[in-house]
Amino acid sequence: MTTQDKILSLDSLRARLAEAREVGRRIVLANGCFDLLHVGHARYLHAARAEGDLLVVGVNSDASVQQLKGAGRPILDQQGRAELVAALAAVDYVIVFDEPNVESLLTALRPDVHAKGTDYTADTVPEREVAARLGVRVAIVGDPKHHSTRDLFACIRQSADG
Repeated sequence: MTTQDKILSLDSLRARLAEAREVGRRIVLANGCFDLLHVGHARYLHAARAEGDLLVVGVNSDASVQQLKGAGRPILDQQGRAELVAALAAVDYVIVFDEPNVESLLTALRPDVHAKGTDYTADTVPEREVAARLGVRVAIVGDPKHHSTRDLFACIRQSADG
């Protein structure tokens, strides 16, 4: 499967997940902006994949990144970000979504596990109530939050300013 083949529409993804469920595969959903892919993202997605048999990653659309992060973001467009995430070995499928959180994806896809990074706690996951209502287990995964796109941008700007 090529990297491009991993990026699916909602209808195509739902069909693939239905096939996976038929053979007993456990589905994990992770999500993020992934505006500048870094080691923290790779570790988060690797740990998310360990929570099940198949990892789906929701990548925020350009419009939702701008809404969440502000002017000047995203740096990379949604197609580029989706392709980078899809290129990771831990990732089975990628879907681009427009909302600021993945409540609608949880409802549409009904994964077994919803994986969030260590910048969240069980009490701060935005989708925790929807996940609980759907019977989706929330897992906090990845290494401690010592990496951020915002910090990387600051280092790049500082280096450029000399």
